[in-house]
Amino acid sequence: MKTFVREIEIKDVELIADYWSNANAEYLKGMGADINKLPKRSDFIQMLTNQIQSDYLEKKSYAVIWEMDEKQIGHSNINDIDFGNNANMHLHLWNGSNRKRGLGTEFVKKSLPFYFEKFNLKEIICEPYALNIAPNKTLEKVGFEFVKKYKTIPGSLNFEQEVNQWKFSKEKLSVLGYL
Repeated sequence: MKTFVREIEIKDVELIADYWSNANAEYLKGMGADINKLPKRSDFIQMLTNQIQSDYLEKKSYAVIWEMDEKQIGHSNINDIDFGNNANMHLHLWNGSNRKRGLGTEFVKKSLPFYFEKFNLKEIICEPYALNIAPNKTLEKVGFEFVKKYKTIPGSLNFEQEVNQWKFSKEKLSVLGYL
């Protein structure tokens, strides 16, 4: 099993749009998302295409693709980018058969250098739904520091919920050997 992380390309856009468009309400609720807040598939495609075509300083979000054995199986992205300071990270394995196998931990470790280097970040914040156990375990294993649990609406696709706030500093990249 060979894993690889790379920047999103046009060929990946429809796969990400399909991931969101084909998700059922129960799956979305489990990750803290509200099916009624999802943009149309065409809007996802337009947003991702715009992201790919924008300069780093202008990007509102940025995604990397997770591949296993040369097949796209997930993605991670950052948004709320404050260039040179921080951004919020999200992580998604597209198929349930790839979850609970340690892949998320491996992929997040390989994704972090992209974010820190391309956007000169000092810190990455991740705020998964507190009841979604998998990403919270992944972040802990990767070396994110737990900051707090609090109630919020963490993003445009989410309902109000308790989230766990995790942070990872640029210094940890070399300390933990993720570079």
